[in-house]
Amino acid sequence: MRIAEVSKKFDISQDTLRYYERIGLIPSVNRNESGIRDYSEDDCRWVEFVKCMRGAGLQIEVLNEYLDLFQKGDSTIEARKELLIEQRNLLAEKMEEIKATVERLDNKIDRYEQGLMVKEKLLRRTQN
Repeated sequence: MRIAEVSKKFDISQDTLRYYERIGLIPSVNRNESGIRDYSEDDCRWVEFVKCMRGAGLQIEVLNEYLDLFQKGDSTIEARKELLIEQRNLLAEKMEEIKATVERLDNKIDRYEQGLMVKEKLLRRTQN
């Protein structure tokens, strides 16, 4: 699959895909005889994984560390698992923070809506 197709499939710019490859966030993509990137299914799975993890806020350094461990083989399975557990825990904490913020915003919005309803009632009374 060419870079334009991968870009469209995952809604990632071609520049971002090249950047991810250049910094080692995704393994080097094979090239055809003309030197054009030819993404395999494995390459696409890496792109999808990185997009998901970056979208959730994982840092590039963490993903680079994970890829480095992955490329070292099965002897790093435990280290990879620990890295993922640590990131999962950080995301769970972040979710709780976001949940609390959403609740706070909901309360504030409710207060504004209640205030507007009171103003509308007063306005109607004065107009009658």
